[in-house]
Amino acid sequence: MFFDPVYLLFMIPGLIIAGIASMLTKSTFEKYSHVRARSGMTGAQAAAKMLASAGIRNVRIEAVNGFLTDHYDPSCRTLRLSESVYASTSLSAIGVACHEAGHAIQDAAEYKPMYLRSALVPVTNFASTFSYFVLIAGFIFQSSGLVLFGAILFSAAVLFAIVTLPVEWDASSRAKKLMVRCGIVSASEQEQAGQVLNAAFMTYLAAAISSLLTLIYYLFRAGVFGGRSDD
Repeated sequence: MFFDPVYLLFMIPGLIIAGIASMLTKSTFEKYSHVRARSGMTGAQAAAKMLASAGIRNVRIEAVNGFLTDHYDPSCRTLRLSESVYASTSLSAIGVACHEAGHAIQDAAEYKPMYLRSALVPVTNFASTFSYFVLIAGFIFQSSGLVLFGAILFSAAVLFAIVTLPVEWDASSRAKKLMVRCGIVSASEQEQAGQVLNAAFMTYLAAAISSLLTLIYYLFRAGVFGGRSDD
């Protein structure tokens, strides 16, 4: 097995950014999880009200286990909220719940980037998994051709991470506007809940940067950017 110090030059920045983003998200969520919304609504109630205001009544809202495991499943039109969000009346919970409701509204509005991301899921899962086998073979046999092929496969994961950014940003933008318009939070509370959403978006941005740096490293190893080419 070999060790390439150049790998660290590409990976360390991404790891640092990802670590900072993760800590920021958790600390911001924790901070506003102790601030109760004046409306007294729970995360589930806030999501339901936001959906109702958009005329959406065919989306189920249910609780799931885990911390910040909240997500919207378009395949069965179900909005799943984690335990720390579903029954909580905190601004953190309301921010996260309304963000997920934003995804449901995207679905109802046929928001194209969201559909593109969903379509990329099976392709990304297969390509990114298979790419590692190809890349390992390329490194073992010192074949820049195999490394390049693996990089091309891995680019599906990079594309997915990049497409995710406008989807998540748009969902948060919808949440920030509607949570005030629906009377879920006041304008001042929206700023605080918005900080939770902004911090969460940083994790997606960090993931995109990390995956892009990884792709650049693979291309460098394949000789595309003047790196070592062993064929």
